[in-house]
Amino acid sequence: MDDRQAAAALVGEAEQAGETLARVRAEIGKAVFGQERVIELTLAAVLAGGHVLLVGAPGLAKTRLVEAMARVLGLDWARVQFTPDLMPADILGSEVLDQDDAGRRHFRFVKGPIFTQLLMADEINRASPRTQSALLQAMQEHHVTVAGAAYDVPRPFHVLATQNPIEHEGAYPLPEAQLDRFLLQVDVPYPDAEIERRILIETTGLEDQRPQTVLNGQALIRLQQLVRSMPVGEKVLAAILELVRSARPGSSHDPRVNQHVAWGPGPRAGQALMLAVRARALLRGRLAPAVDDVAALARPALVHRMQLSFGARAEGLDIDSLVDELAQRAA
Repeated sequence: MDDRQAAAALVGEAEQAGETLARVRAEIGKAVFGQERVIELTLAAVLAGGHVLLVGAPGLAKTRLVEAMARVLGLDWARVQFTPDLMPADILGSEVLDQDDAGRRHFRFVKGPIFTQLLMADEINRASPRTQSALLQAMQEHHVTVAGAAYDVPRPFHVLATQNPIEHEGAYPLPEAQLDRFLLQVDVPYPDAEIERRILIETTGLEDQRPQTVLNGQALIRLQQLVRSMPVGEKVLAAILELVRSARPGSSHDPRVNQHVAWGPGPRAGQALMLAVRARALLRGRLAPAVDDVAALARPALVHRMQLSFGARAEGLDIDSLVDELAQRAA
């Protein structure tokens, strides 16, 4: 197959994928009302092969979103409620001592809930740092190590973690290394009045619409490969590079960044943007990402990879507004 035929095949596959993903979004929208941006960002992260940190107050349908995504994407899923007394073995699994009919004893590994395709880590900041870190190896390396033995998690494998931004008592803030493992941070807002009215009417009756399955694990993996095959233009690449470097103290031309940002995004932020802009373009029926995609994904890709200094927070400097300004300049 020559380059022209390969390009034509890629275009045809992307067009078909766009139609399929439109159905995926529509089915998820049956269960989660008025959160089109949240659905799009979460789907973009999954199509990019990454993990998502969902940040929002209780009662905003975060669990409902994860359940709907698992059903529509055709993935096995599990939910773990993170609490202060949760132990790493409660997530990873543990070895138990068995005895066979001949009286011989041996250890058998009993897999924990992490061995699923879509894992919901509910209120992840409630657990201790030791338990939080139990997810790190699986999120990055797609396997876990228990008692010196490695066990692969299923593929595809995605962690959708939730975090309550309001209540901080008894919580353990996620360390920078773990935050960096999340491809995107998605803020889940309150619904507007019309959407909330629809929620009240449609979710308190006898019938509750259940989304239908559109994909399966293998089809999702193929879409993830397609995302990585999509071309990225030089202007988009330059915008991503400029945005990431401008948010990093020491290499930024913005004095506020150099003065008030304690630490900035590393190369993994640029990798996240390179993948996420392709996924967003595919979700919107386009064959290649545009500079607008970079601006739209700047905040979800960068805010959890940056930290303002204490003095900047005391002066009221807002990290979201700063990232938005940097994105506008990069575009």
